Amino acid sequence: MSSLHPHAIAAQSFVLIRAGLAERGKILPEPLSAVVERIIHTTADFEFADLVATSPAAVEAGVQALQSGCVVLTDVEMVRIGINRQRLERLDGTLHCLMNDPAVLPADAAGGLTRSAQAMRLAAERGLLAGSIVAIGNAPTALEELLRLVEAGVCPALIIGVPVGFVGAAESKAALAATTTVPWLITQGRKGGSTIAVATVNALLRLAVGVGNDEL
Repeated sequence: MSSLHPHAIAAQSFVLIRAGLAERGKILPEPLSAVVERIIHTTADFEFADLVATSPAAVEAGVQALQSGCVVLTDVEMVRIGINRQRLERLDGTLHCLMNDPAVLPADAAGGLTRSAQAMRLAAERGLLAGSIVAIGNAPTALEELLRLVEAGVCPALIIGVPVGFVGAAESKAALAATTTVPWLITQGRKGGSTIAVATVNALLRLAVGVGNDEL
């Protein structure tokens, strides 16, 4: 059983992550490397170094939005709960998830539209999407609806599209990667999930406040 101090554990973890990336010949540019390291730290899965893809300067766009006090919108409560609210509030940002809003109906009452997709529509109606960071870790249908809203003129500062699953996940992320109108970050293929979305937003928050990955 390790008796290391938490700071020492964090520092050693990132020493091992960086060594593992080097062994695989994976050299990532800053600041993307800080995000990928945080994802690997969360998952213990080095494959994410190959799966993470972004539009040009997407990480920088996310950091700038956070430093400007942007809205962070999530598709599910699991993502919202994991985000470091203290750092976000320090930057005057706000955190939202509308999945459980009374205006969101069961799918059968909403013409088959999933609750997560309805939540994206509701966010647009309430003006929460423009200039925001949208983090989607669970629901491909939320990402699909968000892309329809982008086509209609909504412009988030950054879309983090990392839903996990076998139905629609890879396809929705590929559709996001094909857009040129908004900055984006995805995990290619079926892998992803709420923990990846959380790790990505928290990595951006660390960059925005100047806290390194190996610091608590």
